[in-house]
Amino acid sequence: MPWSNQNGGGGPWGGGGGGNDKGPWGQGPNRPRGGNGGPPDLDDIIRRSQDRLRDVVPGGFNGGMILIVIAAVAIFWLIQCIYTVQPDERGVELRFGRPKDEVSLPGLHFHVWPFESVEVVKITEQQQNVGSKANSGSATGLMLSGDQNIVNVQFSVLFTVSDPKAFLFNLEEPVETLQQVSESAMREVVGRRPAQDIFRDNRQQIAQEVKNTIQTTMDHYRSGISVNAVAIEDAAPPREVSNAFDEVQRAEQDESRFIELANQYTNQQLGQARGQAAQNIEEAAAYKDRVVKEAMGEAARFTAVYEQYKNAPEVTRKRLYLETMEGVLKNSKRIMIDGQQQGVVPYLPLTELAKPATGQAQGQAQGGN
Repeated sequence: MPWSNQNGGGGPWGGGGGGNDKGPWGQGPNRPRGGNGGPPDLDDIIRRSQDRLRDVVPGGFNGGMILIVIAAVAIFWLIQCIYTVQPDERGVELRFGRPKDEVSLPGLHFHVWPFESVEVVKITEQQQNVGSKANSGSATGLMLSGDQNIVNVQFSVLFTVSDPKAFLFNLEEPVETLQQVSESAMREVVGRRPAQDIFRDNRQQIAQEVKNTIQTTMDHYRSGISVNAVAIEDAAPPREVSNAFDEVQRAEQDESRFIELANQYTNQQLGQARGQAAQNIEEAAAYKDRVVKEAMGEAARFTAVYEQYKNAPEVTRKRLYLETMEGVLKNSKRIMIDGQQQGVVPYLPLTELAKPATGQAQGQAQGGN
């Protein structure tokens, strides 16, 4: 109780009565001055606060508190009933756990909480990575190719949510299902092809086949997912056999180089053979023309001789004989002398006499030089 309400002669430290409110050291305690110069009363402060609250809140203090609680509950309920859908999202409202037919577009929306709730789904393009890098040491992404080789394939799947209701309620874990289906589709396609296709040759075609397989499977599950693209980011042999694969690659490169050299040599030899064949054909055609022309000339000459022969048989016969003998004996080293000729020595060595004359002519020619 305040000191002003103490009954008796002295204060708590034995002070004197009769309004003498001094402490044991001869003075009263330091206190703020009230309207009468006395200390403020705690009960009076509480009573005044209650009076002011009654004046502010209609219906008194007890009724005002109820209104405050009701207003707070109403505000909380209103906050729970209003939700916002962003431009890259779509909302699906549920009434007693059952989804409504309509889909909430971007903006502010209202639903009756707690009887209704909302599920928000992002519809922008998302990326799902499948597999691991070759040097990570993980077995994820290891696949068996069609030629019994093991390859480590790392790829990504780009997808969007085309049907928010199907995405939310037809599959328990749609993203996890997409990852499993993607890995299974890649294993199926790689298992039908040699390792060389996935390493270099046909990556684009393999990615397209995998995309089609994933989309068909997800449509069968009614997942509400649209696969936009499949990108093969890396395809390499396992780390344990990478050196052997490098050796194989170098051997294949050497094989390609040797085949190219062989093709060059083949083309060179084939070109030369074709050129020689064309030359032989041209020479044969020229020989043919020459022989034909000569034959035609001989035939024409024979016809002309035959016409002359019909006019003068004896003269023509003798002429032909002389021309024939001239052609036969013109290169002969023997000298034929008619025995009826007089004044010619029958055994004169005319062939021997011709040799010195030839040698003398050569010596004169050399001396003249």
